[in-house]
This record gives sequence, C-alpha cells and structure tokens, in this order.
Amino acid sequence: MMAKIVQGRGFRGVINYVLDKDNARLIYAEGVRSKDKESVIHSFITQSKAGPDITKPVAHISLDFSIQDKEWLTDRAMIGIALEYLDKMGYKNTQFIIARHHDTDHPHIHLVINRIDSEGKRISDKNERFRSTKVCMELTKKYGLYIANGKENVKRHRLKEPDKTKYGIYDAIKATLPKCRNWQELTTELKRQGITTDFRRNGSTDKIQGIRFGQGNYTFNGSQIDRSCSYSKIDFQLKQNSREQEISLQSPKQDDSHSQPSVLENVGSVLGGLFDVQQLGTDCDPDEVEFQR
Repeated sequence: MMAKIVQGRGFRGVINYVLDKDNARLIYAEGVRSKDKESVIHSFITQSKAGPDITKPVAHISLDFSIQDKEWLTDRAMIGIALEYLDKMGYKNTQFIIARHHDTDHPHIHLVINRIDSEGKRISDKNERFRSTKVCMELTKKYGLYIANGKENVKRHRLKEPDKTKYGIYDAIKATLPKCRNWQELTTELKRQGITTDFRRNGSTDKIQGIRFGQGNYTFNGSQIDRSCSYSKIDFQLKQNSREQEISLQSPKQDDSHSQPSVLENVGSVLGGLFDVQQLGTDCDPDEVEFQR
C-alpha cells in the first residue's frame, strides 16, 4: 500500500477528476451533501471558507494497492483501511469523500479531504509525507498486504538496453531461485533461459567472492542487478531451500491453505452507485495537474 499526496487550491477541479473518471464510483462520504456532484463541491467550498484563509485547503490522496491483493480488496475492505489511514494521519472532524477508480490493473482509491475541519480550524500538514509513509507500512503489515520489491513495479516494456536485459535476468532469477536447492540446479535452469553464470574467485584461491550473470551482449555483477542477487544472498537462499526440502521430506504434509486477511468490519454507511455527473471542465491548479499526470 502506498499513498500519493498533493495539496490543492480548489475543490472543483479535483472533484471533477475524481468523480468523472470512467467507471469511477463514490463509495464513501463524510460531512458533505451528496445529492449530486455540485452539492459535494459546494459543501467543501462552504466549509473551507469558514476557517482561516489558507492557500491550499485541499488534500488529494490516492491509496494504491498491489495487484496481488486485488481479489480480496472489496469496496468495504478499502473503505475500512482508508478510514484507519485518515484517523492515523490526523484527519478528524472534517469532510472527505472516497472514490474507487478502475483505470489501472492495481486497485486504488482517491480521497479528497478538507484541510479546514468542521470547527473552522486548520488541520496540520507538518511532516505529512513522512507520517504517511510510516502509516502505510503499519497498515500494510497489519492487514497482510503484499509488499512489492521496487523492481516489480517497473514497466518492462518501456525499458531500453542494457536495462531491458538486466531486468530480464532479475525476473528469471526470482522465478527460478525458489525451485533450486544448490548452485548447480540454479545455473542449469538459467542456462536453459540463455543466461550465463560466472563465479568470481579471490585471486588464485577457490574462494568465491562474487558472481556475474550474462545474456546476449551484456553482463552484470549480481549486486548490479539487485542486492538480493549478490552471491552471498543467493547462496543463503539456496541453503534455505535445501533445508526446507529436507524438513518437508521428514515431516507429514501439512494443509497450507489459508484464508484471506481480515479487515475492518465496523465501517460506516456506504454510498452506492455513481453520481449522475456532468462535465464541468478541469479547473485544476498546477499541483493537481502534476498529480494527475
């Protein structure tokens, strides 16, 4: 789970974006009139004018989840996680809406929040991004959400050489390593995929101090591909695999089925359906345009 945060000057542009997106659905709202989109916008603007005059009263946050969690992330589950995120971030006693978008493979929701609370006080944004990163990790661990390696988020089809080959080797190692118990098995499987393995030794001794992988015209040190692909890290994983297999052969087979992680059940009322909205123009400030880009 990751959060992207942008502060905005006006509510109309961001709400147009959040609710007018194809197949967007408003799934939760707090403190706003929800008759139609114009009522939502008017509610936000009215409350923002009741407090101190601040340049950016809008908080627009998207909460992005891994495609690995898509099957169990229902609207209800995402609302529960979002409400806990808002509470931990200090967004209390204020207006907000939650909309779910379906324009990407990974599940994600958009939150629009009023930085002026219901008592006309400004909600602090001090160290907001640092606090958000910490909260996201807490909730990711609490609900057993998938934690992706940074390389897993890279769009492979956009890469050029030599990165294209480097990421191809990385993917092959990650897919093959769990199936292998020793270096011989790993190097044999990689060779079948056109990847060479070269052990770097310490001078004239037999002690191995590093490894290089190659494919086509490119070669890379293991650590250049990823820290997890260094000789020591792979060697450790192979030994783990071997030990686990030995244990499994000695022990009765266990039922490894498991249920999906539980989520907050006591969430508030959910608004169903998509607003009957009309295009009112983007009217976005530069920060919001950059966020959408």
